[in-house]
Amino acid sequence: MRKLYFLVPGTGGRFACGGLWTELKTLELAKQVCQAEVVTYRQRENNTLFLDDLLKKTDLDDVIFVISWGFDVAKLAIKLKSYHVIYHAHSAGYGFKLPSNIPIVTVSRNTMGYWGQKSPNSLIYYLPNQISDQFTNLNIERDIDVLVQARKSSEYLLKDLIPELKNHCNVLLIDSYVEDLAKLFNRAKVYIYDSAQYWAQQRVSEGFGLQPMEALACGCQVFSSVNGGLSDYLDPGFNCYKIAGYSREYDIQRILKAINTTEKLTLSNQLLAEYRTENIIKRLEIILNDINLFFDYQPQDCHKIPNLTQWKLTQLFLKKVWGKIIK
Repeated sequence: MRKLYFLVPGTGGRFACGGLWTELKTLELAKQVCQAEVVTYRQRENNTLFLDDLLKKTDLDDVIFVISWGFDVAKLAIKLKSYHVIYHAHSAGYGFKLPSNIPIVTVSRNTMGYWGQKSPNSLIYYLPNQISDQFTNLNIERDIDVLVQARKSSEYLLKDLIPELKNHCNVLLIDSYVEDLAKLFNRAKVYIYDSAQYWAQQRVSEGFGLQPMEALACGCQVFSSVNGGLSDYLDPGFNCYKIAGYSREYDIQRILKAINTTEKLTLSNQLLAEYRTENIIKRLEIILNDINLFFDYQPQDCHKIPNLTQWKLTQLFLKKVWGKIIK
């Protein structure tokens, strides 16, 4: 297999976020399948390759560049048009288009559907994010009634629901980095996550939504929005509750009931296994084998399938109208 170079703007500092940690985690999983290394392209860092330096090498046919940072993907795709490139797609909706010679590996079925419509002639694969084994139910005493992380939470959650909920139960609102999130999830009875407003403001989708799944794996009852990638695995009424259900009073009633009930909504072991390390590595190996074969084939002369451009769609529409007129 070709070596993978995972491109990120930087490995920390102002670039630190969930998307970066997820990409670096994927890099570590990829190392169990082939050679892989991180490469930065905005921020020079000690003991880390820098993209501009790397591109000075004459022969890079035996490597694949993995791009993922949504705001930079379009520019990087142009810059790397002479090389083998994979797009590791998290959020959807950035608006750019990609040539069909760039395979797309998506972290959710929701994102896969987006690219299946937008790039019908591209190779597209599904590789869900990994849920680490540390996220498991320890069956310890849960001394927190409701746990909420401020980041990505809606205005309704922070300014309306949570202040009122504090009058009824023990609520812990986290607004800083948590070293051991798994332990915190094991202490909480209910975890609330509401990111629909946040992603609507960003004008892109929730790529995956790790925290609700991690909380469920730790035995929390989860109240969540079901936007974007969350809809891959959340099933309101069966493994979670939908937050922001009609009124604040109705939400409070359901949350208090979930705190005190012995009937828990949980993820099935079968569903959870899809996101564990063993399955991710198996899928990654199959995907990378397929992509390497594709890059082996690319140099050959071939008849490329025409792209589904706006002009092509206009032509198809006019043909349809003309056909109706003739009929």
